Amino acid sequence: MAVPTPHITAKEGDFAKTVLMPGDPLRAKFIAENYLENAVLVNNVRGVNGYTGYYKGKRVSVMASGMGQPSIGIYSYELFNFYGVENIIRVGSCGSFHKDLHARDIIIAMGACTNGNYAMQYNLPGTFCPIASFDLVKRAAKLCEKAGVNYMVGNIFSSDTFYDDANSGMQWAKMGVLGVEMESAALYCNAARAGKNALCICTVSDSFIYPEENTTAEERQNSFTKMMEIALELA
Repeated sequence: MAVPTPHITAKEGDFAKTVLMPGDPLRAKFIAENYLENAVLVNNVRGVNGYTGYYKGKRVSVMASGMGQPSIGIYSYELFNFYGVENIIRVGSCGSFHKDLHARDIIIAMGACTNGNYAMQYNLPGTFCPIASFDLVKRAAKLCEKAGVNYMVGNIFSSDTFYDDANSGMQWAKMGVLGVEMESAALYCNAARAGKNALCICTVSDSFIYPEENTTAEERQNSFTKMMEIALELA
């Protein structure tokens, strides 16, 4: 397939080697407007904003993924395989299962458990374990320590359902899973298949333990700046 792709109208070379990928297009816009110099809009198909600019002299892109594994699966696949992107860092929000994680704390997703079937396409004779790139995990942890933010490294649960009739979240918590979101497993699968690098950094927006701390949509869009800054420093 040549560029532009069915979902991205950018030209060849429009994306930097590293792309930050929030779920929300408005969070992508916020990052571009507040952190990138000379940011240029390179994609807006279906309102999925993609920008390329400079952060501390380094060329960086940011583009939204939308919600769910099928959505991030499409965008990350096209970026990795047709636009020459080497690293995708998801900067998302998540719900926390852990008593030591509160609103605005950070989860670095070393691995992604899932109830989805994204990896079935590879016809593997067993269960594939989607994991992050270790170098990105290690560097992200060091940046969290330097920034003085509370964080944990571990498994996250990528769910295909937001309204889960089985209420299965706390079952995953029994296995030490730190929190739940909806995208990382597909991103990690695509990175593995393409021989590229991926990491998910999530800010806790909601807590199964402390529901009184849950954040609003506007706060999720505009106030999770520590996560954004850590991801930009990684880039």
